[in-house]
Amino acid sequence: MATAARNAPAKSKAASKSRSESGRSRSDAKASVPSTPKPADFSKEQELSAYRGMLLIRRFEEKAGQLYGMGFIGGFCHLYIGQEAVVTGVKMALIEGDQMITAYRDHGHMLAMEMSPRGVMAELTGRIGGYSRGKGGSMHMFSKEKNFYGGHGIVGAQVPLGTGLAFANRYRENNNVSVTYFGDGAANQGQVYESFNMASLWKLPVIYVIENNRYAMGTAVTRSSAETNFSHRGASFKIPGIQVDGMDVRAVKSASEMAAEWCRSGNGPIILEMQTYRYRGHSMSDPAKYRSKEEVQKMRSEHDPIEQVKARLIDKKWASEDDLKAIDKEVRDIVADAADFAQHDAEPDASELWTDVLL
Repeated sequence: MATAARNAPAKSKAASKSRSESGRSRSDAKASVPSTPKPADFSKEQELSAYRGMLLIRRFEEKAGQLYGMGFIGGFCHLYIGQEAVVTGVKMALIEGDQMITAYRDHGHMLAMEMSPRGVMAELTGRIGGYSRGKGGSMHMFSKEKNFYGGHGIVGAQVPLGTGLAFANRYRENNNVSVTYFGDGAANQGQVYESFNMASLWKLPVIYVIENNRYAMGTAVTRSSAETNFSHRGASFKIPGIQVDGMDVRAVKSASEMAAEWCRSGNGPIILEMQTYRYRGHSMSDPAKYRSKEEVQKMRSEHDPIEQVKARLIDKKWASEDDLKAIDKEVRDIVADAADFAQHDAEPDASELWTDVLL
């Protein structure tokens, strides 16, 4: 048993033959270290898809903030406003079966993985129609059907779980990758580095996406981290990493495609440090007084991920202001419907206290 635990996941002869026939190798030959690719050259359809996807996340999170203020959402609630390009660009690079797992700032990831806005909002309000039947709330939603594995409230806890998903992918030889997100604050947690060691040792197909929004729970990375270039965090485990403009969805997609190919080719894990920014506080209870209003406004006016796409669509005459207003109305209607459903759906029956409990 101890020997088995030390060895890499077993592979069947049939699986090995299939890999050989496809021309792909999982040998230990050292691959060239990847460098940051140029931003992708989006087509009209890709720009519109990215615009709509990011706008859905933005409007959903704005509505969630409103419902929280009105008392319909309780507990913790962490909004993704400002970081929409990260998960949208990554999702554009994935294939069927690839998994996603993240921390507690997770609503945007759920929507990017095409989970129902109704189901997500219903879970936020603690209703039976929510993804966790109203018992998980903001930080604990899952959808095996959509390959989304949470939503985790413990800082850094999702990293070993995401590494485990990658272990399963390699064992099954299914060509899928696990995209494991965590933030600049979680990057200092011990279990992250235990996971790095295992992933590198066994060449697991996992993309570690570090969403560096600069402030963790409220302290600037320059005050809390000795190494502020998070793409270097895997160096001692021989895990390559690159820095990416996380406010540009094209840059995110390009880097994610490169990272996915790196993993699918049997090279093991890779780190993508997404340099992004959140406009709101760490959570709804955080007034974010540790930074100036001017700093936030500068990011909004010069680097907003949605406005960048909007400007390109108009400049290239791929969409008019009216076209984009129509998309915004459609998105707002979807979010309004989700909010209405979430406020009127039934609360869980008391018997739900005894379901999904492991004794």
